[in-house]
Amino acid sequence: MSTNEAALALGRTFHRALASGDWDGIRALLHDDATWTLPGDNTISGTAEGADAVVERAQRIASYGLNFELLHVLVSRENMALSLHNTAQREDAVLDEHLTTACRLHDGKIASIETYLSDVPGMNAFFV
Repeated sequence: MSTNEAALALGRTFHRALASGDWDGIRALLHDDATWTLPGDNTISGTAEGADAVVERAQRIASYGLNFELLHVLVSRENMALSLHNTAQREDAVLDEHLTTACRLHDGKIASIETYLSDVPGMNAFFV
């Protein structure tokens, strides 16, 4: 399998695990010292440090009832990114954002994740 094919497969596996709540599956894709950085000023913002904290972040995000629509898995020479359209709603707030979750890979696993958002104020309002 080429590096690009491996990165594409890893991206698809990460998305499937996130969308289905397969927390052990996500954990298996991460280096022990993996990080995940999100912008904003809300309950999911900042940097989660360590694989267990990254999984906890994924669980917290999913607990808000998000629909994680995968638009594309993008690859570079050594890394991959997910292009997503996330939506959710509750009585007092609606989330409708496009984002890119860029993953730096090392030895076939995710070493770090950084998320770029189209609507940080909307994210702040939703994740209170």
